[in-house]
Amino acid sequence: MKIVSMETHVVAVPPPHVGGMYWIFVTLKTDCGIEGVGEVYAATFHPRVMVPAIQDVFERYLLDHDPHQVERFFRECYSSGFTQRPDLSMMGIVSGLEMACWDIIGKAANQPVYQLLGGKVHERLRSYTYLYPRNAQGQFDYDDPDLAAECAAQFAAQGFTALKFDPAGPYSVYSGHHLSLELMDRCETFCAKIRQAVGNRCDLLFGTHGQMTPASAIRLAKRLEKYDPLWFEEPVPPGQTDAMAQVAAATSIPVATGERLTTKYEFLDLLRGKGASILQMNVGRVGGLLEAKKIAAMAEAFYVQIAPHLYNGPVGAAASIHLATASPNFLIQESIMTWGGFHAEVLKQPIQWEDGFIIPSDRPGLGVELNMDVVRAHSPYQGHSLHLLMDDKPFDVRPQSRDAWNNRWNNGGML
Repeated sequence: MKIVSMETHVVAVPPPHVGGMYWIFVTLKTDCGIEGVGEVYAATFHPRVMVPAIQDVFERYLLDHDPHQVERFFRECYSSGFTQRPDLSMMGIVSGLEMACWDIIGKAANQPVYQLLGGKVHERLRSYTYLYPRNAQGQFDYDDPDLAAECAAQFAAQGFTALKFDPAGPYSVYSGHHLSLELMDRCETFCAKIRQAVGNRCDLLFGTHGQMTPASAIRLAKRLEKYDPLWFEEPVPPGQTDAMAQVAAATSIPVATGERLTTKYEFLDLLRGKGASILQMNVGRVGGLLEAKKIAAMAEAFYVQIAPHLYNGPVGAAASIHLATASPNFLIQESIMTWGGFHAEVLKQPIQWEDGFIIPSDRPGLGVELNMDVVRAHSPYQGHSLHLLMDDKPFDVRPQSRDAWNNRWNNGGML
């Protein structure tokens, strides 16, 4: 079996752009007629840059090759450009193409991919969602703790047993910074009101995005410990294990991180440095399913659990679900609410979610098939924005309106 061609589709996600501004899907075709679909999680460059880069990687390392050779594919992409070190954009491309290979491998074997990664360990997967509180006008509003608590109660009633939120203010290209007392008060108020709304039915996931310095994160953690969050996510910017470990050692709240890391090498540094108790690899960025499975196995040896990160489309979600299903040390899977909306529309059969849990598909391969009528109707992406954005102004400790922040969420947002 050989791969003979590839198609790329950049799908514009309609407002409110939950899951990013666009999704990049790739379809690989083989000489025996089997096709595989993947998703490139690309947040660093615009699609007009990424699509030619994907084509280049495909032609150099996959065209006319056997899709089963995922190890060879990873090593050549990782090293051939005289690099031999993690590269965020390259690994995003590798991840999308590699998961498409696994889709082909599973279909050829007539097996779900998780059966080829060690078999089904979990019959269903505990899931969580971000809170998406809306005001009376139907717009996202991330300022109001009462709206957040109301939203949390609604999600808990649907069956969720864990909910994530980030009231710590804009994450800036200049972070980390010391949070103001106003922001610390708001973080504590959010935790208090959400805990009151859901009681012990739901774990609280304090989902920050590297806004803080270690000292500021430790100050905040001490205020939040009494609300017993399941984790404190990415309290400081990624990439500096010592800083993350400093926070982890100073609080009883488990630190979770990993969505902006790639390959086993960066995660090994995190594990050895005791920087996290929970790893949040993103299968669409980390280097693919096999690389993610290796990271999960390393974490298992350190008695560390995995909670795969996901803020993208449903093909990357499907790959993440297969990883979670086959991983003994799986804790919880990020969901985009209950997998309805555009995430369901773009698939012929949506991801199955039931009473707080994802039900892994038993269909061969990744178990998802694109609805090409919907894909074509929303392609190509014509916008200027990247998949995700950060605030471009330094942090301002003075009390200020967050209208501009909420507007950016409502117009494409940051997660």
